[in-house]
Amino acid sequence: MKQLGILEGLLFVMGDEGIDLKSLCEIMSIEEEEAKELLKELKKNYEEEDRGLRISYLGNAFKLTTKEEHKEYYEKLVVNPGTNKLSQAALETLAIIAYNQPITISEINEIRGVQTNQLIRKLVAKGLLKEVGKSDLAGRPNLYATTSEFLDYFGLATIEDLPTIDIKNPEENSETDLFTSIYKDEEGN
Repeated sequence: MKQLGILEGLLFVMGDEGIDLKSLCEIMSIEEEEAKELLKELKKNYEEEDRGLRISYLGNAFKLTTKEEHKEYYEKLVVNPGTNKLSQAALETLAIIAYNQPITISEINEIRGVQTNQLIRKLVAKGLLKEVGKSDLAGRPNLYATTSEFLDYFGLATIEDLPTIDIKNPEENSETDLFTSIYKDEEGN
């Protein structure tokens, strides 16, 4: 039973990326057949009517996904005004995308310093972001940009109406700035 819990946790932590069979075997230190049996058993547990998740095999990886038969409730969640408030993390992510679009999730993650995969999916579901193509980077990741709904939400006519921001380039600061103080000694030096 302990291994089922570990497997479930790994699937949850991997989120959208999922986990392939080889990685699963390496992490859990088990043989491929045992991993397949664990996946089969956990999948069977999720098939119960009172469960909201299932295990799917998508893009060469096992992932936790929601059940199709509950789709109408997930749609209500997305359009419900009570759930349409944007968190600080969502606002930060939208700002990064708005000022740097088109942009990949890995570039957003690098700027924010945290994983944003789930957040991006929610913002796409809310209609504030959309996939606009594929990057030329390795793996051809999706590129994301804001939508007209984003402009409406923030009362902007075009993306050019975003306020300009003055980002200081760290390379512009001289090394002496680190040692210059606004405080003066007793003699005013």
